[in-house]
Amino acid sequence: MHMVFHLGVHCTDGDRMLKTLLNNRTPLLARQTEIVTPARYRGIFEEALMALNGGMATPDMEQIMLDAVLEHDDTQRVVLSNSGFLGAPGRVAGRGVMYPQIASRALALANLFPSIEAEFFLALRNPGPLLTEISPLVAGGNYQALMQGITPLDLRWNDAIRRLLQSLRGRRLVVWCHEDVPMIWPEVVRLAADLPADQPLAGSLVYMHELLGDAGLPHLRAALGERDQLSIADRRRIFAEALDQHALPGALEQDINLPGWDQALVDEVTATYYADVAEIAALPGVEFISA
Repeated sequence: MHMVFHLGVHCTDGDRMLKTLLNNRTPLLARQTEIVTPARYRGIFEEALMALNGGMATPDMEQIMLDAVLEHDDTQRVVLSNSGFLGAPGRVAGRGVMYPQIASRALALANLFPSIEAEFFLALRNPGPLLTEISPLVAGGNYQALMQGITPLDLRWNDAIRRLLQSLRGRRLVVWCHEDVPMIWPEVVRLAADLPADQPLAGSLVYMHELLGDAGLPHLRAALGERDQLSIADRRRIFAEALDQHALPGALEQDINLPGWDQALVDEVTATYYADVAEIAALPGVEFISA
C-alpha cells in the first residue's frame, strides 16, 4: 500500500486537489485508490500524533487507524490532502526559517503508518503572495506576529525542502510551483493518484476556469476539442494561448500589500524564490513538476 500526503502548502491548493480527486472517485476505486477526506481522520490522526510524539505507531495502532479511515478492503493507494498537515497558517515562519516544523511534521505523518510506503506532495509559492494571503488569517492580520522576528529574505524554500528531504529518508517527494499550477494541474493530479496519461480526468480545468471565467472557458474547450490526441506540450500551448487571449481582467496579477515591502524588496524576494526553485528542482530526491 502507498499513503500519499498532499501537504498544500497553505494558500495554494484551496481543496482543489481533494475536489478533483473526488470527482474521479469511481475510476480511482477501480484502480484500488481511495480518497480519504479530512472528516474521516479528523481527531484520529491528531490523537495519534500527540500520543506518539514523533515516534512510530505499533502494528496494532496502525491497523486501528486504517480500519477507521478506509472504507474498502482492497485499497492499495490512499490519498489525503490537507494543508493542516503543516499546522496552522501562522506556522509559516519561525526559528529564523520558513516552515520550521515541515520536516518533523512530515516524518510524524509517515510514522503513523510505518509499514506503508509514504509519499509527499506539496506546492511552493513566492513568499510575497503567500504572506499576503496568510497574514489576514493570523492573529487578526498582525504581520509582525506572523513573521516572528525574521526578515522576508529569511523565508527560503531551499532550506525548507532540504530539511524535509533529510527527514523523509528516501521517501517520495513531489514538488511544483503554485505559479505554474494552471498549466500543470492534470499532471499533478495524475501523479498523486497514480493515473495513466490516457485516463480521462474530470476537473482538470478547474484552475483554468477560475482564470478564464464562464465566458473564456468555452474557447479553451473548443481549442482542446480540435485535436483528437494532445501531448502535454500541445495542451500547455493551448492553455497559454487561452490565458493570453481570454484571461479575466486582473486574474494573472497578484498585489502584495505587506508592511515594509516596497518594489525593491518584492523583486529581491522573487528573484531569491526562483533561484531556490532552480536549486530544488535539481536536488536528488525531488521529483519536480515543471511547466
